[in-house]
Amino acid sequence: MKYDDILHLPHHVSTIHPQMPLLDRAAQFSPFAALTGYDAVIQESARLTETFAEPDEQQRERLDGRLQRIRLYQEHNRGQEPEIEVVCFQPDHKKNGGTYLKFCGRVKKLDIQRRQILFTDGKTLPVDHIVSIEGEFFRSVEY
Repeated sequence: MKYDDILHLPHHVSTIHPQMPLLDRAAQFSPFAALTGYDAVIQESARLTETFAEPDEQQRERLDGRLQRIRLYQEHNRGQEPEIEVVCFQPDHKKNGGTYLKFCGRVKKLDIQRRQILFTDGKTLPVDHIVSIEGEFFRSVEY
């Protein structure tokens, strides 16, 4: 029997077994991951982090002054929660470095003992990782 003899015969379709969907057929021929988790390791190593730029003395004094203004304002105006914008460094838990994040919110409390700012939405930021504090509050309040 030669190939030419069977070339034009009708294609056999099983009456017992259902036809496989095209997507499943295509999956049979797709490559497989020989090393499980290798792609995740490569992506993690390619993910960029930034190093924390420690504020200099002048920046530190400005931050301390802004924190003092918030504290004094809250002492004199009980129940008032000033809205501020904070740029804070968030350390990465998997590798060296981290990311700078901008956070906007209303200050509920300055926790001097724990060196944290507590916001009304429950967010807590460590004072030592803050790079800048801005907001309309600082333009409108004079102390």
